[in-house]
Amino acid sequence: MTDVSIVVCYYNAEKWLEECIRSVYDQDFIGTIEFSLYNDGSKDSSYEIVERWRNLLEERGISVKLGGHSEPHPKGVGFAKNCAVRQSNGEYICFLDADDVLRKDRVTKQYEATKDNKNIITGSQIWREPEGSTVRFTEWANTLTPEQLYTQMFTSHGPTVVMPTWFCAREVFERVGGFNEGGKGVPEDMLFFYEHIRQGGSIQRVDEPLLMYRYHPEATTFSIHEDTIWGHRIAFFQERVLSKWSKFTVWNAGKQGRKFYRSISQHNRNKVLSFCDVDEKKIKKGVYIYEDSEEMPRPKVPIIHFSQAKPPIVICVKQALTSGSFEENLASLGLTEGRDYYHFN
Repeated sequence: MTDVSIVVCYYNAEKWLEECIRSVYDQDFIGTIEFSLYNDGSKDSSYEIVERWRNLLEERGISVKLGGHSEPHPKGVGFAKNCAVRQSNGEYICFLDADDVLRKDRVTKQYEATKDNKNIITGSQIWREPEGSTVRFTEWANTLTPEQLYTQMFTSHGPTVVMPTWFCAREVFERVGGFNEGGKGVPEDMLFFYEHIRQGGSIQRVDEPLLMYRYHPEATTFSIHEDTIWGHRIAFFQERVLSKWSKFTVWNAGKQGRKFYRSISQHNRNKVLSFCDVDEKKIKKGVYIYEDSEEMPRPKVPIIHFSQAKPPIVICVKQALTSGSFEENLASLGLTEGRDYYHFN
């Protein structure tokens, strides 16, 4: 069995594929590497680029597995990723997107971090191209503490371990059952990540930027509707957090806090003690009435100042957008993340 399979699925990736493959060729890993590529019906020169590199890779000692189809339409990222993994045979799997680039020591660093744990997904820090893209997201992903990898997995940024940096034992993939193959518009990475956590899986991050995570408007991420992501996040949060709480407070009496309240089940809405906020106008109003509720009388939820909030708290305020004032207010309460509050922003 090969030590590590680097897996890539691609669809019309000719703009980036050359640089991606070169970064695989340049890996300094001293073990055995297999490169498994699956062509999801590309119509451009992507396949020709792969073929040009095939002999070079194999001369370098990197075995190459190729698969794909030529049907008129792509079958989707989840399907293609599953095919790329299942045609490979590495003991460990290193995921890579066709538009991203590996640092030359990525496989070495993540293999060393993962080899003693067959139930963990190991990620890494990233850098963005073009430089300065998604600054808030990049800072968030790169600076989460080991504890926050678990406590902040419900935020809108998605999995706390960025998917193109995933490295894991093949057992993780098999245990989860692969990626959802629903096609375009399905957040297959998020669903895989959630199922891994459900099954007691662990996560960690190598605190070095081992991947150039390219930002461009053609990225698959942009094909997934925000409401789809929201629905999966709500369901997972209710399952993992709200099911364990008898009462809680929602921080944000504005649009996002109200949307969260309306999205959770009636059972969980009945647990809400109050909304809390800093906005005097909202606090002066005194109450939020859920006008669209099927319950009669319609629920009325008090709105109070954040300093009066009773934990546990669901925070529906975006981080790093208030010049530090939100963070200062939260710190002033002396609460513990993961026990007294969770971010859902």
